[in-house]
Amino acid sequence: MIKFNHFNFNVLDLDKSLAFYKEALGLEPVREKTASDDSFKLVYLGDGITEFSLELTWLRDRKEPYNLGECEFHLAFHTDEYEALYEKHKEMGVICFENPSMGIYFIADPDGYWIEIVPER
Repeated sequence: MIKFNHFNFNVLDLDKSLAFYKEALGLEPVREKTASDDSFKLVYLGDGITEFSLELTWLRDRKEPYNLGECEFHLAFHTDEYEALYEKHKEMGVICFENPSMGIYFIADPDGYWIEIVPER
């Protein structure tokens, strides 16, 4: 048997990203690893419900933004509090794309990664 474990985003400013994911999605660190020479740090975020985690990778020597191409990939979350979350994300100014006909929208994190928000159906 095989099952999902985690997904990775590389980030430039770990503290800024941790604050974003906590405020926007309620994700909290569940474990972390730091290289013995401090050249990188991995922080795994969880939702407190599922076993799936988002790994944030910070590289000490990385100074330039990551090239995300055309951003044709994304992480998705579903919620039973869609309207409230939409209003929160609107207030935060992080909504980057809306598709009302599909009933979904996307937010962008500090590094430009897109995250889809889907209502529970």
